Parts: sequence; structure tokens; C-alpha cells
Amino acid sequence: MKAPKLTIERLTTERLILIPFTTKICRDILKDDFSDLAAMGLKKGKGWPYSDVIETLPRIIDNLSKVEEPTGFESWMIIKNDTFEIIGDAGFKGYNGEEKNIDIGYGISKEERRKGYAEEAVTALIQWAFSTGIVSEITARCLPDNVNSINFLQKLSFTKIKQDTEMMYWSLRKI
Repeated sequence: MKAPKLTIERLTTERLILIPFTTKICRDILKDDFSDLAAMGLKKGKGWPYSDVIETLPRIIDNLSKVEEPTGFESWMIIKNDTFEIIGDAGFKGYNGEEKNIDIGYGISKEERRKGYAEEAVTALIQWAFSTGIVSEITARCLPDNVNSINFLQKLSFTKIKQDTEMMYWSLRKI
């Protein structure tokens, strides 16, 4: 099963706007060109884009190259809705139609951490993904010594399914 084209342009929460990355936006950021984001009324938040974002953009471009248009099962920019500053990203690494699952990842600039933004954004994405009717499981991974991610995933009701020397693997199933 293939994920359908995304039918919404953004997700909104109490404090955030989530907008899907496009290939053009990713390529522009890699060239240090923020003119399209500015034309959308968006601003670079403090510390954004940080090195993990720059490192992840080629993978986002690769995921987007596998679909004709964003499906929502790729990455989203996290934007503060009061200042329109981009402060992070969250999203998925593509849709696995055979398993009906997606793997989630997230990141917030250091200056905006510990304010609940990641939880708010990831919760909205989880709710959206399960609402599509084609996702039955969301998975996640983190380093075994990343106490903040472990606590975060547990808070969101993920269950640890296995661990090896390099990673902890988590699952959240649709109820």
C-alpha cells in the first residue's frame, strides 16, 4: 500500500504550526537560502537550522524523491505560531505499507528545548498519522544513554520492544 498525497497544508496546535518540508525548501536550506521561507512569512528561530537538521536534509530529500508530493509521512518544520520562527523538525522516515507503520524522529533547537514544543508537535503528528486509517504502529529509536529521549517516548506511551548495544527500539500501536 502506498501512502496517498497529503491533503492538508499544515497541522496546528495551541502554540505551533507544522508545515511539511518540500524538496525545494530542503535544497534551499542546504544552500543557505531562506528566501522561500521568508516569502511564506517564516523566520529562522534561534539556533535553527542546527547541525542535525543540515545532516538530515539529504535524507528528507531522498524520502521525498520516492513520492510525487509530500504525503505527510516525511518531515515537518516546527514553527512557533506567535512569532513564525522555525525551531525544529519532526516527522517520519516514510510509510511502510506492508507493515502499516512509520518511524518517527524529532528535534528542537537547543534554545527552545524543555518548553514542551517537541511533545506538542510529536503528539499532533501521532494523532494525525493514526487518523489517516492506514497506520497501525509508530516506531522510534534512541541511543541507550539518551535519558531525555527515553523519558519522552515513555511519556508518549511508547513501549520499549528491544535494545542492542547501539539503539533502543520503541513502538506505539493504535488502540
